[in-house]
Amino acid sequence: MKKSRFTEEQMVAILREADKAPVPEVARKHKVSAQAIYTWRRRFGELQPADVRRLRQLEIENTKLKKLVAERDLEIDTMKEINRRKW
Repeated sequence: MKKSRFTEEQMVAILREADKAPVPEVARKHKVSAQAIYTWRRRFGELQPADVRRLRQLEIENTKLKKLVAERDLEIDTMKEINRRKW
């Protein structure tokens, strides 16, 4: 996806504003296209700004956990290989 000048939280805040006012009006106010707002709506749906922050935190935590599991699996494979060589 193309880099935006808005953070994800800002995008969601603009979406919530567009829920209460006409999309073209909100788009003009924030100097974005109405199509951008529709694209954000498809991406973020009914999320609130705090939800986006929490989602990002969960994604970071998930990445760290995946790395830990991969490292553990590598250690297990190494130990199995060492054990095979001993016998």
